[in-house]
Amino acid sequence: MNGKALWVVLEAKPGKEAEVEKFLQAGQGLVEAEPKTVSWFAIKMPPSTYGIFDTFADDSGRDAHLNGKVAQALMEKAPELLAKSPSIEKIDVIASKLRN
Repeated sequence: MNGKALWVVLEAKPGKEAEVEKFLQAGQGLVEAEPKTVSWFAIKMPPSTYGIFDTFADDSGRDAHLNGKVAQALMEKAPELLAKSPSIEKIDVIASKLRN
């Protein structure tokens, strides 16, 4: 069970939507290098809201991700790309199904 997760909401500045999408797509490569990140999803909720949902086996994996390269890059780019600070919620997964 991937019991720990993060839910991040990003609101793009007007006209910065394409740049936010490129940032998220590039972030996938960084996340793939994180052995404790079990799953990672970047989503778009039109017109300008984006989300990241990722799961971890435990708190140590989630904490490693929060202190990793993707989180650092997000905080560096946030003032340029986002209308407001990202909303980052630590959540627990109580049921899941993933298919390979």
